[in-house]
Amino acid sequence: MAVFKIYNYNDINVVPILKPNVNGYETAENVVNGNEVNENQASENKKDKELTVEMYKNYTANSDSVKQLGRTYYSEDGILWCAFSGTGAEFKFVGKKCTINIVGDSVSITNEFDNHARIGIYVNDKRVVDDMISKWKSEYVVIDESEPTEAVIRVIKLSECAMSTFGIASIDVEKGRIEPTDNKELLIEFVGDSITCGYGVDDENYEHHFSTKTEDVTKAYAYKAAEALNADYSMVAISGYGIISGYTEGDEPIPEQTIPQYYDTLGFSYGGFGASKPQDIKWDFTKRQPDIIVINLGTNDSSYIKGYDDRHDWFFGEYTAFIRKVRGHNPDAVIICSIGIMGAQLYPVIRNAVNTYINETGDYNIEVLKFNMQSQRDGYAADWHPTERTHTKAAGKLVERIRQILYEQDPAE
Repeated sequence: MAVFKIYNYNDINVVPILKPNVNGYETAENVVNGNEVNENQASENKKDKELTVEMYKNYTANSDSVKQLGRTYYSEDGILWCAFSGTGAEFKFVGKKCTINIVGDSVSITNEFDNHARIGIYVNDKRVVDDMISKWKSEYVVIDESEPTEAVIRVIKLSECAMSTFGIASIDVEKGRIEPTDNKELLIEFVGDSITCGYGVDDENYEHHFSTKTEDVTKAYAYKAAEALNADYSMVAISGYGIISGYTEGDEPIPEQTIPQYYDTLGFSYGGFGASKPQDIKWDFTKRQPDIIVINLGTNDSSYIKGYDDRHDWFFGEYTAFIRKVRGHNPDAVIICSIGIMGAQLYPVIRNAVNTYINETGDYNIEVLKFNMQSQRDGYAADWHPTERTHTKAAGKLVERIRQILYEQDPAE
């Protein structure tokens, strides 16, 4: 919203030209009949500048303005890119109007509508926007009131990273301001596959197949567990991916679809952050470290292993190596190695890998958790994936165990 005002001081015209920048509008050179204005006039112009900034301010989603959720990437051009499920931003808002400007990636402008990024925007925990990013630029007015109001606003990527990404370009505020919400005491990292992503949770027909339109990470066990524990979270999850192989209906592994190779990056995606892709950008592990890490992998590997001893051995070795990799980046976190929601065929191998790791390292800050398998009673979502009812039950079991861990660490609480 450009603002131009002319002030008349007797016979003198003072024209402050307001130039837009990332922080709002700033007064450029003030010219009076070709000469500089005097100090009093400059002071008046400064006051006008301050009033204009108060009326309208443009923020980028940097860490001074918002709490960045999950593994996000703040680019040089001021865009906060979101790839993994659950990534986004959260902030406190005070003012009359708030507009969030979103940019899509290269996938957003294609006709691959089942692969476009799905986002949710919340105002005070109520979802007010649920949309597919199907064009280059989108604008969402999430608050527009006649009187000043206070709210917590959260932008979340509901779909997963592999198919598409999106960016938060700016947050426009009229007659107000924003600031980051506070960090919660607990941070949990979830490492997983389609189950963690919430694959198909909005499509309870097991004969249907993948679409980002029916993914919703907020209805999956991981997000639900974080909410129940009042914890911050980070997701590292890609549908179909495993430890040694992605999901396959053949007899050959798909090693390119494995999580360990992307654990130290922003993920994997066919869409990109401008000229870059998530897989090209390393994650900075010196940032806030998780207190608890939940690994839920192995379901897709089962489709390849099929009970063969040599494949079990391969999985065992790579799973143990992945534990070491995770521990190397997160020396103090409690690691929970889990499986079971869509089958527990590899649970004995995972348990053996964890016990072997403990015996070799003396690191007892790690354990295993076997989820209950989904049941017909609770239904099935697309491609036989868990329904929200199943996710809720799994979240309950995980929350119970994490609470026990926290109590054991600090019984006084």
